[in-house]
Amino acid sequence: MVQAHKMSRSIKELNIHYDPINESNTFTSGDIVEGRVVLEVTKEIKVDSFFVKLKGDANVRWTEGSGDDETTYRDLERYFKIKQYFIQESSKKGQSEKNTTLVSGETYGSVVTPGSHVFPFRFQLPQQNMPPSFNGIHGSVKYVMTVKLKRPWKSSSTTCTELTFLPRNDGTNDHLLYVVIQQPLSGTEDKKMKLFGSGKMSMTVTTDKTGYMQGETIRVSVDVDNSSSRDIKLKYSLKQKQTFIAERRTKIRFKDIVKETKDCIPSGEKTKFIVDMNLPRDLTVTIENCRIIKVQYELKVSLDVSFASDPAVKFPVVILPVGQQCPPWQGPPAGFQSYPPLQPNLVPCPAEQPPPYAELYPNLYDPTALPHPGAAAGLYPDPNAILTGFNPTPSAPVYDPNQSTKESFPKGRNTPSRRSAVGQFFFVGRLSFLGVFCTVG
Repeated sequence: MVQAHKMSRSIKELNIHYDPINESNTFTSGDIVEGRVVLEVTKEIKVDSFFVKLKGDANVRWTEGSGDDETTYRDLERYFKIKQYFIQESSKKGQSEKNTTLVSGETYGSVVTPGSHVFPFRFQLPQQNMPPSFNGIHGSVKYVMTVKLKRPWKSSSTTCTELTFLPRNDGTNDHLLYVVIQQPLSGTEDKKMKLFGSGKMSMTVTTDKTGYMQGETIRVSVDVDNSSSRDIKLKYSLKQKQTFIAERRTKIRFKDIVKETKDCIPSGEKTKFIVDMNLPRDLTVTIENCRIIKVQYELKVSLDVSFASDPAVKFPVVILPVGQQCPPWQGPPAGFQSYPPLQPNLVPCPAEQPPPYAELYPNLYDPTALPHPGAAAGLYPDPNAILTGFNPTPSAPVYDPNQSTKESFPKGRNTPSRRSAVGQFFFVGRLSFLGVFCTVG
Protein backbone atom coordinates (compact mmCIF):
# COMPACT_ATOMS: atom_id res chain seq x y z
CA MET A 1 0.00 0.00 0.00
CA VAL A 2 1.42 3.37 -1.08
CA GLN A 3 0.25 6.54 0.60
CA ALA A 4 1.00 10.02 -0.77
CA HIS A 5 0.76 13.19 1.27
CA LYS A 6 1.19 16.91 0.65
CA MET A 7 1.82 16.93 -3.10
CA SER A 8 2.37 20.35 -4.74
CA ARG A 9 1.22 21.49 -8.17
CA SER A 10 4.71 21.33 -9.66
CA ILE A 11 5.15 17.71 -8.52
CA LYS A 12 2.98 15.47 -10.70
CA GLU A 13 4.19 12.14 -9.30
CA LEU A 14 6.21 10.93 -6.33
CA ASN A 15 6.09 7.15 -5.91
CA ILE A 16 8.08 4.26 -4.47
CA HIS A 17 8.53 1.05 -6.48
CA TYR A 18 10.31 -1.79 -4.66
CA ASP A 19 11.08 -5.24 -6.09
CA PRO A 20 9.22 -8.17 -4.49
CA ILE A 21 11.54 -11.09 -3.78
CA ASN A 22 8.90 -13.81 -3.48
CA GLU A 23 5.32 -14.53 -4.49
CA SER A 24 3.96 -13.66 -1.03
CA ASN A 25 5.70 -10.24 -1.18
CA THR A 26 7.23 -10.62 2.29
CA PHE A 27 10.68 -9.86 3.67
CA THR A 28 12.74 -11.28 6.51
CA SER A 29 15.97 -10.53 8.38
CA GLY A 30 18.95 -9.93 6.10
CA ASP A 31 16.91 -9.51 2.92
CA ILE A 32 17.78 -6.89 0.33
CA VAL A 33 15.12 -4.26 -0.38
CA GLU A 34 15.82 -2.42 -3.61
CA GLY A 35 13.79 -0.39 -6.01
CA ARG A 36 13.26 3.09 -7.39
CA VAL A 37 11.70 6.38 -6.44
CA VAL A 38 9.90 8.00 -9.38
CA LEU A 39 9.71 11.79 -9.36
CA GLU A 40 7.86 13.63 -12.13
CA VAL A 41 7.83 17.43 -12.12
CA THR A 42 6.03 19.83 -14.45
CA LYS A 43 8.64 22.57 -14.15
CA GLU A 44 12.15 23.04 -12.90
CA ILE A 45 12.38 22.88 -9.10
CA LYS A 46 15.11 23.44 -6.56
CA VAL A 47 15.44 20.85 -3.81
CA ASP A 48 16.97 21.21 -0.33
CA SER A 49 16.91 17.49 0.47
CA PHE A 50 15.45 14.34 -1.04
CA PHE A 51 15.76 10.95 0.67
CA VAL A 52 14.22 7.53 1.20
CA LYS A 53 14.21 5.88 4.62
CA LEU A 54 13.16 2.48 5.95
CA LYS A 55 12.37 1.94 9.61
CA GLY A 56 10.89 -0.77 11.81
CA ASP A 57 8.84 0.26 14.85
CA ALA A 58 6.45 -1.19 17.40
CA ASN A 59 3.95 1.32 18.78
CA VAL A 60 1.25 1.04 21.45
CA ARG A 61 -1.32 3.64 22.49
CA TRP A 62 -4.60 3.64 24.38
CA THR A 63 -6.67 5.99 26.55
CA GLU A 64 -8.33 5.30 29.90
CA GLY A 65 -10.81 7.42 31.82
CA SER A 66 -12.62 10.52 30.57
CA GLY A 67 -12.66 14.26 31.05
CA ASP A 68 -10.12 15.51 33.59
CA ASP A 69 -9.30 11.92 34.53
CA GLU A 70 -8.42 10.88 30.98
CA THR A 71 -4.95 9.41 30.63
CA THR A 72 -3.19 8.23 27.46
CA TYR A 73 -0.58 5.49 27.65
CA ARG A 74 1.93 5.04 24.84
CA ASP A 75 5.30 3.48 24.11
CA LEU A 76 7.65 2.91 21.17
CA GLU A 77 10.20 0.22 20.43
CA ARG A 78 12.42 0.92 17.43
CA TYR A 79 14.34 -1.85 15.70
CA PHE A 80 16.18 0.10 13.03
CA LYS A 81 16.15 3.22 10.88
CA ILE A 82 18.06 3.31 7.57
CA LYS A 83 18.25 6.32 5.28
CA GLN A 84 19.66 7.03 1.81
CA TYR A 85 19.94 10.57 0.45
CA PHE A 86 19.48 11.39 -3.23
CA ILE A 87 19.90 15.13 -2.71
CA GLN A 88 21.37 16.58 0.49
CA GLU A 89 22.21 20.06 1.66
CA SER A 90 25.94 20.59 1.28
CA SER A 91 26.20 21.94 4.84
CA LYS A 92 24.90 18.62 6.23
CA LYS A 93 26.94 16.23 4.10
CA GLY A 94 29.18 14.03 6.18
CA GLN A 95 27.16 14.56 9.35
CA SER A 96 25.70 11.68 11.33
CA GLU A 97 22.06 11.50 12.38
CA LYS A 98 20.85 10.26 15.74
CA ASN A 99 19.70 6.63 15.82
CA THR A 100 19.98 6.40 12.04
CA THR A 101 22.15 4.27 9.78
CA LEU A 102 23.09 6.32 6.71
CA VAL A 103 23.68 4.34 3.54
CA SER A 104 25.43 6.20 0.74
CA GLY A 105 24.38 5.78 -2.86
CA GLU A 106 24.30 8.03 -5.88
CA THR A 107 23.58 11.66 -5.05
CA TYR A 108 22.45 14.33 -7.49
CA GLY A 109 22.38 18.07 -8.05
CA SER A 110 19.82 20.25 -6.26
CA VAL A 111 18.01 21.31 -9.46
CA VAL A 112 15.53 18.87 -11.03
CA THR A 113 14.41 19.59 -14.59
CA PRO A 114 10.88 19.00 -15.93
CA GLY A 115 10.00 15.38 -16.72
CA SER A 116 10.18 11.98 -15.01
CA HIS A 117 13.27 10.97 -13.05
CA VAL A 118 14.13 7.65 -11.43
CA PHE A 119 16.28 7.40 -8.29
CA PRO A 120 17.50 3.89 -7.38
CA PHE A 121 17.89 2.74 -3.77
CA ARG A 122 19.13 -0.37 -2.02
CA PHE A 123 18.77 -1.35 1.66
CA GLN A 124 19.57 -4.47 3.63
CA LEU A 125 17.34 -5.40 6.55
CA PRO A 126 19.29 -5.99 9.78
CA GLN A 127 20.18 -9.57 10.59
CA GLN A 128 18.49 -9.53 13.98
CA ASN A 129 15.51 -10.98 15.83
CA MET A 130 12.54 -8.69 15.04
CA PRO A 131 8.79 -9.31 15.44
CA PRO A 132 6.49 -9.79 12.45
CA SER A 133 4.25 -7.12 10.97
CA PHE A 134 1.17 -6.77 13.14
CA ASN A 135 -1.82 -4.45 13.44
CA GLY A 136 -3.90 -4.61 16.63
CA ILE A 137 -6.54 -2.48 18.32
CA HIS A 138 -4.05 -0.78 20.68
CA GLY A 139 -0.77 -1.16 18.82
CA SER A 140 1.14 -2.29 15.76
CA VAL A 141 4.47 -3.48 14.41
CA LYS A 142 5.23 -1.80 11.10
CA TYR A 143 8.11 -1.68 8.63
CA VAL A 144 7.57 1.48 6.60
CA MET A 145 9.52 2.99 3.69
CA THR A 146 9.10 6.75 3.29
CA VAL A 147 10.26 9.22 0.63
CA LYS A 148 10.49 12.89 1.55
CA LEU A 149 11.28 15.84 -0.70
CA LYS A 150 12.03 19.21 0.93
CA ARG A 151 12.08 22.45 -1.05
CA PRO A 152 12.93 25.99 0.06
CA TRP A 153 9.85 27.95 1.14
CA LYS A 154 7.55 25.07 0.19
CA SER A 155 5.73 22.35 2.12
CA SER A 156 7.48 18.96 2.06
CA SER A 157 6.14 16.21 -0.22
CA THR A 158 6.06 12.68 1.19
CA THR A 159 5.07 9.19 0.07
CA CYS A 160 5.23 5.99 2.08
CA THR A 161 4.66 2.28 1.59
CA GLU A 162 4.60 -0.58 4.09
CA LEU A 163 6.59 -3.81 3.85
CA THR A 164 5.30 -7.09 5.26
CA PHE A 165 7.96 -8.59 7.52
CA LEU A 166 8.07 -12.18 8.77
CA PRO A 167 10.82 -13.55 11.02
CA ARG A 168 13.34 -15.92 9.50
CA ASN A 169 12.33 -19.49 10.35
CA ASP A 170 15.44 -21.42 9.41
CA GLY A 171 16.13 -23.09 12.77
CA THR A 172 19.40 -21.26 13.46
CA ASN A 173 18.32 -19.07 16.36
CA ASP A 174 17.03 -21.37 19.08
CA HIS A 175 17.41 -25.12 18.73
CA LEU A 176 15.71 -25.72 22.09
CA LEU A 177 12.58 -23.92 20.93
CA TYR A 178 12.61 -25.93 17.71
CA VAL A 179 12.62 -29.14 19.73
CA VAL A 180 9.84 -27.88 22.03
CA ILE A 181 7.39 -26.93 19.29
CA GLN A 182 7.73 -30.37 17.70
CA GLN A 183 6.72 -32.12 20.93
CA PRO A 184 3.16 -33.52 21.35
CA LEU A 185 1.23 -32.36 24.40
CA SER A 186 -1.02 -34.42 26.65
CA GLY A 187 -3.19 -33.65 29.66
CA THR A 188 -5.87 -35.39 31.74
CA GLU A 189 -8.70 -33.92 33.84
CA ASP A 190 -11.53 -35.56 35.76
CA LYS A 191 -14.49 -34.37 37.82
CA LYS A 192 -16.61 -35.99 40.53
CA MET A 193 -20.27 -35.05 40.55
CA LYS A 194 -21.59 -33.86 43.92
CA LEU A 195 -24.68 -31.76 43.31
CA PHE A 196 -27.32 -32.54 40.69
CA GLY A 197 -25.73 -35.91 39.88
CA SER A 198 -23.40 -38.72 40.84
CA GLY A 199 -20.37 -40.60 39.52
CA LYS A 200 -17.46 -38.95 37.69
CA MET A 201 -16.23 -38.01 34.23
CA SER A 202 -12.72 -37.82 32.81
CA MET A 203 -10.95 -36.88 29.58
CA THR A 204 -7.46 -37.19 28.16
CA VAL A 205 -6.41 -34.66 25.52
CA THR A 206 -3.42 -35.09 23.19
CA THR A 207 -2.06 -32.85 20.40
CA ASP A 208 0.35 -33.97 17.71
CA LYS A 209 2.74 -31.03 18.38
CA THR A 210 2.95 -27.53 19.86
CA GLY A 211 3.84 -25.32 16.87
CA TYR A 212 1.73 -24.94 13.70
CA MET A 213 2.21 -22.89 10.56
CA GLN A 214 -0.38 -20.50 9.21
CA GLY A 215 -3.00 -22.45 7.25
CA GLU A 216 -2.06 -25.75 8.91
CA THR A 217 -4.51 -28.05 10.75
CA ILE A 218 -4.32 -28.65 14.51
CA ARG A 219 -5.27 -32.25 15.22
CA VAL A 220 -6.44 -33.06 18.74
CA SER A 221 -7.33 -36.49 20.12
CA VAL A 222 -9.82 -36.55 23.03
CA ASP A 223 -10.79 -39.66 25.03
CA VAL A 224 -13.88 -39.09 27.18
CA ASP A 225 -15.21 -41.44 29.89
CA ASN A 226 -18.61 -40.27 31.12
CA SER A 227 -19.22 -42.48 34.16
CA SER A 228 -21.50 -39.89 35.69
CA SER A 229 -25.28 -39.69 35.80
CA ARG A 230 -25.31 -36.57 33.63
CA ASP A 231 -25.18 -36.04 29.85
CA ILE A 232 -22.28 -33.82 28.80
CA LYS A 233 -20.89 -32.10 25.68
CA LEU A 234 -17.35 -31.66 24.40
CA LYS A 235 -16.25 -28.07 23.72
CA TYR A 236 -12.99 -26.83 22.23
CA SER A 237 -11.55 -23.47 21.26
CA LEU A 238 -8.41 -21.70 20.09
CA LYS A 239 -8.11 -18.23 21.59
CA GLN A 240 -5.73 -15.42 20.66
CA LYS A 241 -4.43 -13.16 23.42
CA GLN A 242 -3.06 -9.71 22.54
CA THR A 243 -1.13 -7.89 25.26
CA PHE A 244 -0.12 -4.22 24.99
CA ILE A 245 2.33 -2.73 27.50
CA ALA A 246 3.07 0.96 28.16
CA GLU A 247 4.21 2.95 31.18
CA ARG A 248 3.85 -0.05 33.50
CA ARG A 249 0.25 -0.52 32.40
CA THR A 250 -1.15 -3.47 30.48
CA LYS A 251 -4.09 -3.75 28.11
CA ILE A 252 -5.28 -7.25 27.12
CA ARG A 253 -7.65 -8.27 24.36
CA PHE A 254 -8.91 -11.78 23.52
CA LYS A 255 -10.18 -13.09 20.20
CA ASP A 256 -11.72 -16.49 19.42
CA ILE A 257 -10.08 -18.07 16.37
CA VAL A 258 -11.99 -21.37 16.66
CA LYS A 259 -14.90 -22.13 18.99
CA GLU A 260 -17.10 -25.22 18.58
CA THR A 261 -19.22 -27.74 20.51
CA LYS A 262 -19.55 -31.45 19.72
CA ASP A 263 -22.63 -33.67 20.07
CA CYS A 264 -23.93 -34.89 23.41
CA ILE A 265 -22.07 -37.68 25.26
CA PRO A 266 -24.75 -39.69 27.13
CA SER A 267 -24.35 -40.91 30.68
CA GLY A 268 -22.32 -44.13 30.98
CA GLU A 269 -20.59 -43.85 27.55
CA LYS A 270 -16.92 -43.81 26.57
CA THR A 271 -16.11 -41.90 23.39
CA LYS A 272 -13.02 -40.89 21.39
CA PHE A 273 -13.01 -37.71 19.30
CA ILE A 274 -10.57 -36.57 16.63
CA VAL A 275 -10.85 -32.80 16.36
CA ASP A 276 -9.35 -30.92 13.39
CA MET A 277 -9.02 -27.13 13.63
CA ASN A 278 -8.05 -25.41 10.38
CA LEU A 279 -5.94 -22.30 10.93
CA PRO A 280 -6.48 -19.27 8.66
CA ARG A 281 -3.59 -18.61 6.30
CA ASP A 282 -3.50 -14.97 7.38
CA LEU A 283 -3.52 -15.72 11.11
CA THR A 284 -1.09 -13.50 13.07
CA VAL A 285 1.99 -15.45 14.08
CA THR A 286 3.01 -15.70 17.72
CA ILE A 287 4.85 -12.60 18.96
CA GLU A 288 7.09 -13.03 22.00
CA ASN A 289 10.15 -11.04 20.88
CA CYS A 290 8.63 -7.57 21.36
CA ARG A 291 8.87 -5.67 24.63
CA ILE A 292 5.54 -3.84 24.32
CA ILE A 293 3.34 -6.22 22.27
CA LYS A 294 2.68 -9.94 22.80
CA VAL A 295 0.49 -12.26 20.74
CA GLN A 296 -0.11 -15.70 22.24
CA TYR A 297 -2.50 -18.60 21.64
CA GLU A 298 -4.23 -21.06 23.94
CA LEU A 299 -5.98 -24.29 22.99
CA LYS A 300 -8.75 -25.26 25.42
CA VAL A 301 -10.74 -28.50 25.54
CA SER A 302 -13.51 -28.84 28.13
CA LEU A 303 -16.58 -30.85 29.10
CA ASP A 304 -19.77 -28.83 29.26
CA VAL A 305 -21.67 -29.78 32.43
CA SER A 306 -24.92 -27.94 33.16
CA PHE A 307 -25.11 -26.21 36.55
CA ALA A 308 -21.52 -27.17 37.41
CA SER A 309 -17.96 -26.06 36.69
CA ASP A 310 -16.51 -27.47 33.48
CA PRO A 311 -13.34 -29.60 33.66
CA ALA A 312 -10.83 -28.29 31.10
CA VAL A 313 -7.37 -28.96 29.67
CA LYS A 314 -5.40 -26.00 28.28
CA PHE A 315 -2.31 -26.00 26.05
CA PRO A 316 -0.12 -23.19 24.72
CA VAL A 317 0.09 -23.16 20.91
CA VAL A 318 2.75 -21.42 18.81
CA ILE A 319 1.71 -20.08 15.39
CA LEU A 320 4.58 -19.98 12.90
CA PRO A 321 4.94 -18.14 9.57
CA VAL A 322 4.15 -20.27 6.56
CA GLY A 323 7.11 -21.40 4.45
CA GLN A 324 7.97 -19.15 1.55
CA GLN A 325 9.17 -20.03 -1.92
CA CYS A 326 11.03 -17.50 -4.02
CA PRO A 327 11.24 -17.18 -7.80
CA PRO A 328 14.55 -16.23 -9.39
CA TRP A 329 15.29 -12.55 -9.94
CA GLN A 330 13.54 -11.33 -13.09
CA GLY A 331 15.29 -8.00 -13.50
CA PRO A 332 13.64 -4.59 -13.21
CA PRO A 333 9.90 -4.40 -13.87
CA ALA A 334 8.48 -3.43 -17.22
CA GLY A 335 8.21 0.29 -17.77
CA PHE A 336 11.75 1.23 -16.77
CA GLN A 337 13.98 1.77 -19.80
CA SER A 338 17.67 1.05 -20.08
CA TYR A 339 19.86 3.49 -18.22
CA PRO A 340 21.00 6.32 -20.53
CA PRO A 341 23.91 8.68 -19.84
CA LEU A 342 23.52 11.05 -16.90
CA GLN A 343 21.19 13.99 -17.17
CA PRO A 344 23.07 17.29 -16.77
CA ASN A 345 21.42 18.12 -13.45
CA LEU A 346 21.92 14.65 -11.94
CA VAL A 347 25.61 14.26 -11.19
CA PRO A 348 26.50 11.23 -9.05
CA CYS A 349 29.02 11.49 -6.27
CA PRO A 350 31.68 8.77 -6.20
CA ALA A 351 30.81 5.83 -3.98
CA GLU A 352 33.09 3.47 -2.13
CA GLN A 353 32.94 -0.29 -1.80
CA PRO A 354 30.46 -1.45 0.86
CA PRO A 355 31.88 -2.13 4.32
CA PRO A 356 31.71 -5.57 5.94
CA TYR A 357 28.20 -6.54 6.93
CA ALA A 358 29.00 -6.40 10.64
CA GLU A 359 29.87 -2.72 10.29
CA LEU A 360 26.55 -1.95 8.66
CA TYR A 361 24.37 -3.53 11.33
CA PRO A 362 26.10 -4.41 14.60
CA ASN A 363 24.78 -7.16 16.81
CA LEU A 364 22.06 -5.52 18.90
CA TYR A 365 22.39 -8.17 21.57
CA ASP A 366 26.07 -7.40 22.12
CA PRO A 367 26.21 -4.49 24.61
CA THR A 368 29.78 -3.67 23.59
CA ALA A 369 28.64 -2.95 20.05
CA LEU A 370 26.19 -0.23 21.07
CA PRO A 371 27.93 2.52 23.06
CA HIS A 372 25.39 5.21 22.10
CA PRO A 373 22.24 6.37 23.96
CA GLY A 374 19.49 3.77 23.87
CA ALA A 375 21.96 0.93 23.57
CA ALA A 376 20.88 -0.62 26.84
CA ALA A 377 17.50 -1.37 25.34
CA GLY A 378 19.16 -3.00 22.33
CA LEU A 379 17.16 -0.92 19.89
CA TYR A 380 19.39 0.93 17.45
CA PRO A 381 22.37 0.47 15.15
CA ASP A 382 25.36 2.72 15.79
CA PRO A 383 24.43 6.21 14.52
CA ASN A 384 27.81 7.79 15.13
CA ALA A 385 29.35 7.05 11.79
CA ILE A 386 28.10 7.61 8.26
CA LEU A 387 28.41 4.28 6.61
CA THR A 388 29.38 3.96 3.00
CA GLY A 389 26.75 2.05 1.13
CA PHE A 390 26.55 -0.38 -1.70
CA ASN A 391 27.95 -0.29 -5.20
CA PRO A 392 26.16 2.47 -7.12
CA THR A 393 23.33 1.50 -9.42
CA PRO A 394 23.49 3.07 -12.89
CA SER A 395 22.22 6.61 -12.81
CA ALA A 396 18.60 7.61 -13.10
CA PRO A 397 16.88 6.85 -16.42
CA VAL A 398 13.90 8.59 -17.90
CA TYR A 399 10.73 6.84 -16.84
CA ASP A 400 7.92 6.28 -19.35
CA PRO A 401 4.62 6.42 -17.34
CA ASN A 402 2.63 5.02 -20.27
CA GLN A 403 4.27 1.62 -20.00
CA SER A 404 3.03 -1.07 -17.66
CA THR A 405 4.84 -1.65 -14.38
CA LYS A 406 3.11 -4.94 -13.60
CA GLU A 407 5.48 -7.59 -12.25
CA SER A 408 5.05 -11.34 -12.51
CA PHE A 409 6.72 -14.37 -11.00
CA PRO A 410 6.97 -17.93 -12.31
CA LYS A 411 5.64 -20.50 -9.91
CA GLY A 412 7.48 -23.42 -8.44
CA ARG A 413 11.00 -21.96 -8.55
CA ASN A 414 13.17 -20.91 -5.63
CA THR A 415 16.14 -18.65 -5.05
CA PRO A 416 19.01 -19.74 -2.79
CA SER A 417 18.19 -16.96 -0.30
CA ARG A 418 15.05 -18.72 1.00
CA ARG A 419 14.31 -22.12 2.41
CA SER A 420 11.23 -24.28 1.91
CA ALA A 421 8.74 -24.86 4.69
CA VAL A 422 10.21 -28.28 5.51
CA GLY A 423 11.93 -28.13 8.87
CA GLN A 424 11.42 -24.39 9.26
CA PHE A 425 10.32 -22.76 12.46
CA PHE A 426 9.70 -19.31 13.81
CA PHE A 427 12.14 -17.89 16.34
CA VAL A 428 10.00 -16.19 18.95
CA GLY A 429 12.55 -16.15 21.75
CA ARG A 430 12.41 -18.51 24.66
CA LEU A 431 8.68 -18.61 25.32
CA SER A 432 8.20 -18.49 29.04
CA PHE A 433 4.72 -19.93 28.81
CA LEU A 434 6.09 -23.11 27.27
CA GLY A 435 7.70 -23.95 30.59
CA VAL A 436 4.51 -25.82 31.49
CA PHE A 437 3.25 -27.99 28.68
CA CYS A 438 -0.34 -28.05 29.87
CA THR A 439 -2.58 -26.69 32.56
CA VAL A 440 -5.84 -28.01 33.80
CA GLY A 441 -8.64 -26.25 35.56
